[in-house]
Amino acid sequence: MKVHSTAIIHDKSKIDDSVEIGPFCIIDEDVEIKKGTKLLSHVVLRGPTTIGEDNVFYQFSTIGEDTPDKKFKGEKTKLEIGDRNIFREGVTVHRGTVQDKSLTSIGSDNLLMAYSHVAHDCEVGNGNVFANNAGIAGHVRVGNNITIGALTTVHQFCNLGDYSFIGMNTSINMDIPAFVKVAADPARIIGLNSVGMARNDISADSISLIKKAYKLVYRKGLKIDDAIKKSKELNKDHNDSFLDIFINSLEMSERGILR
Repeated sequence: MKVHSTAIIHDKSKIDDSVEIGPFCIIDEDVEIKKGTKLLSHVVLRGPTTIGEDNVFYQFSTIGEDTPDKKFKGEKTKLEIGDRNIFREGVTVHRGTVQDKSLTSIGSDNLLMAYSHVAHDCEVGNGNVFANNAGIAGHVRVGNNITIGALTTVHQFCNLGDYSFIGMNTSINMDIPAFVKVAADPARIIGLNSVGMARNDISADSISLIKKAYKLVYRKGLKIDDAIKKSKELNKDHNDSFLDIFINSLEMSERGILR
């Protein structure tokens, strides 16, 4: 294990021999780091936290710290991080609370740019981009392959659906369906994330079906239950998995979707 002489590592941490730890890093007890991960400098890791393989943490990122939630009384809650994530300068991630599942989780292949924030009890999927200063409040669920623009804020308990796109400086206080593009403060719908769908190799047929379902939800003046019913009827003859993702993101909404 390559460890700089100024790093402080608790003897109860569990660190793979291939991990690289740079100057002035602090690793607390109950932190587990798997192979290939790099801490460049001035990184603080608190526990209980489990970190997967080949992650990179840039300077002054603070990962697994206690939540500032006033209900938190020092309970032993967790943070779990997958593989190949990049945490840029000053990123903050807090552990969960016992009022939820005692867990904050981040999947794999995410890029969290400088000073972005993941609060307590959030669930972040795979392949997402948090641009500079993007912040999600507690209990937010972020799906997969989502871009969250710089200076964007997401209210607690909101859901962001797969392949959605959030423009810069956007304030979100309702659920965002899969594939939908939003922007502005307060947030408003500005269309479908067609560029993102194409970049993720979603077929033209699937995109066409999603566009038809999108029009049912946003252009026909239907109640949401009726729009979901018609979207399901649209998919009966196609059984398209991507259209299923769009429909499921509507059905799972508890806070209500942005329309």
